[in-house]
Amino acid sequence: MLPNLEVELERHLKRLCVEIGPRPIGSPGDHAAANYIQEVFRAAGLVVEIQEFECPAWEHLGTHLALDGEHVDTAANAFSPPCDVSAPGVAVGTVAELEAADLDGRIGILYGDLTKVPLSPKSWFLKSEREDHIIRLLEEKTPAALITVQPRVGDLERVIVDWEFLIPSATVPARVGLALLQRRAPRLNLRIQSRVASGHTCNVVARKGGDGQPRIVLCAHYDTTIDTPGALDNAAGVAVLLALAQILSQSNLRYSLEWIAFSGHEYLPLGDDEYLRRCGDQLDGIMAAINFDGVGQYLAANSIAMFASSAVFQDQVTESVREYPGVTWVDPWPQSNHSTFAMRGVPAIAFSSEGRIRLDHLRADSIEWVSPAKLQEVVSLATALVDNLQDKSLDWTRESGS
Repeated sequence: MLPNLEVELERHLKRLCVEIGPRPIGSPGDHAAANYIQEVFRAAGLVVEIQEFECPAWEHLGTHLALDGEHVDTAANAFSPPCDVSAPGVAVGTVAELEAADLDGRIGILYGDLTKVPLSPKSWFLKSEREDHIIRLLEEKTPAALITVQPRVGDLERVIVDWEFLIPSATVPARVGLALLQRRAPRLNLRIQSRVASGHTCNVVARKGGDGQPRIVLCAHYDTTIDTPGALDNAAGVAVLLALAQILSQSNLRYSLEWIAFSGHEYLPLGDDEYLRRCGDQLDGIMAAINFDGVGQYLAANSIAMFASSAVFQDQVTESVREYPGVTWVDPWPQSNHSTFAMRGVPAIAFSSEGRIRLDHLRADSIEWVSPAKLQEVVSLATALVDNLQDKSLDWTRESGS
């Protein structure tokens, strides 16, 4: 272990969350984070590959919403095109209401069942049929713009986050939504100043060991939503990844190691797809992929889940976890980079936090919520899991292994 591991973890967190801040794809913050990550990898003596790919670079210049002439709080949804629309508002709270509504040339006010969770992007592979139906209805009904109501009181989370969705839209706090629905026929003026251009982002991949050797993959995503510091989601995971690079790069291991700092997790296009385009024919050589996403919250326990793994591998990991009473097992969950591997038969482990205060995608996701001691716990356990695989065969970890 590093002699001052907690200090190093805090240094990585501060650099990403405080000095750099929000890191949405294609932004200056995104590029600064990628540069920092590769600097740490190179300083550890690792061979670094930059997997650059194109993405939209969205710039928000300002949003104004007036209700019957009175200014109210709002924020443009991510990737919204610009607009200056004055029109009556039509409130719809269910799919059935949306099916029956006349939104042509009006401003649709979406709330309730329609905004209880952010709407998945049109190209998202985990999108439900219900979401497909909602998106299709919204596009067919040709509203001039949309207002989405935050489903809870508190910090604002944008409800639409899709660069392929071309209807101008903005999210309002719950109290503004209340004011909108209390008016019988609200007259709205929505002005969004924004621009989108072709941009780029990248995965930062580092390697130790020779080509053709079986390898263990360690990964985390470093990008954030538009205006969050992204401490738990996911500077904490990146801090663990960087600390593991500093520690394991000095070890004499039997197998190769690969560290992947993914971009394009919060918004499409996915960095995972670019990794597969370049390295997808090498998945058979991976013993296990270990992902870190949302680890280390002060008010939660670190958690672990396993995917596509042999019974003997699961037994070995279970035995290791017993040495860490602060870590709890959770059911497998799909919403992070480990799924890229597990869905293709690669054994995978996911670290996160169980019972955490919900901060991801919010401006409140700041550094004080992250416990360096809990991050050190994850680093220690992950190091043990890597060490335990040094005398195992490639097939041993797989579901057919024995």
